[in-house]
Amino acid sequence: MSNAAILRWIGLVLVILIIALQLKLWVGGGSMHEVETLRDRVKTQAEENLDLQKRNQALAADVEDLKHGEQATEARARSELGLIKPGETFYQIVEPARASTPPTPPPIDGGN
Repeated sequence: MSNAAILRWIGLVLVILIIALQLKLWVGGGSMHEVETLRDRVKTQAEENLDLQKRNQALAADVEDLKHGEQATEARARSELGLIKPGETFYQIVEPARASTPPTPPPIDGGN
């Protein structure tokens, strides 16, 4: 075998190796598409985690107010349960119903 034939075989092997590596890069496991998909999922999860952390902080503040603040407990009892203090008088203001148009009478049947 001559040097030119050996170089052709080496070149062919290298081209096949490059093609195989490119296929793995673009299609196989750990491909560019898969990496981009995972980055998007991580970004979405991070945003969801941030929203949940904000909600947890708000709930923790509510719990702290309920444990240590009488005003928060009183406000919640008044608004949710309709409770009043001893000696207070409860007034409920009922607004008059709005005038509505009378219902239309049913059509008169022509004797059928």
